Amino acid sequence: MREGFYPALGTPQDEMGNVIESSLTLHVEDQIRGKASGLLVMGSMGIEAQVRQSQYVKVASIAIKAAKDALPVMVGVMDNSIGRVLNRIESLNDLNVSGVVATTPFYFGMNQAEVKTFFEQIADKSPYPVYLYDLPGVTKTKITVDTAMQLMAHRNIAGIKTGDLPTARMLERQKGEVDPQFSILFSGLDVFDTAYGFGLNRQLDGMFSCTTPLNMKLYDSLANHDMAAASKALDDIVSLRDLFVSVGVFGGFTHAMNLLGFEGNFAPDYTIALNAEQQEKVKAFMQQLKLI
Repeated sequence: MREGFYPALGTPQDEMGNVIESSLTLHVEDQIRGKASGLLVMGSMGIEAQVRQSQYVKVASIAIKAAKDALPVMVGVMDNSIGRVLNRIESLNDLNVSGVVATTPFYFGMNQAEVKTFFEQIADKSPYPVYLYDLPGVTKTKITVDTAMQLMAHRNIAGIKTGDLPTARMLERQKGEVDPQFSILFSGLDVFDTAYGFGLNRQLDGMFSCTTPLNMKLYDSLANHDMAAASKALDDIVSLRDLFVSVGVFGGFTHAMNLLGFEGNFAPDYTIALNAEQQEKVKAFMQQLKLI
């Protein structure tokens, strides 16, 4: 897996919850122009857990078609049992999926023996490489370093996405003992510049979907060892994220994507749209950052 940034794409939907093909296609093309190293479709920002079942395969298919083999496309398969995750994987048929990304189940908590069994049985049957998604704030269950190290030995488990810096650092340091090709996709947005210095140079986040010029500035600066410029670009991305949090994450993200020219609703169907004052805050800040 290449070094660089991996946007977790949003999923544009119409009023009926159907994916808007033209908008998603433009979204993918924007990331290709922005020099993304790969894409995650239907992760957390892509609201995989809320996408209508009738639209699930269509979203994956549109994104893969739009990518035109220019970069790898991973697809989220998160669900609450081994069987349900495998159903999602099977539904992808023979699409050109570079990997499938699964959290632990997010209804009941699990112990680490169950975590290991869950991912091993998925990986045993998946025709695609499996990536672990460590998201304990949502799922209630942390994938520990010890468990990840054991799962790393599985022939079809290719990497992990985690926002926990100690976990990511430890796995990066120890993976040579098990599988040097194991990919750590770090998702702790606030410390991407610091993590890069520890060798965590594959980074994944949903904010990359709406900050393409800043993404390029961040990673060009990191490659040139210009930490001041890199930190400034990251600070701008984080500040926009914080604004989304203040007005409502998915409402803010949807309005930002619309301002960028991507049609549709990028939020769960229960999300309350921004009011006029909130919309103006998002617009003004994006203008300040020269994103629009």
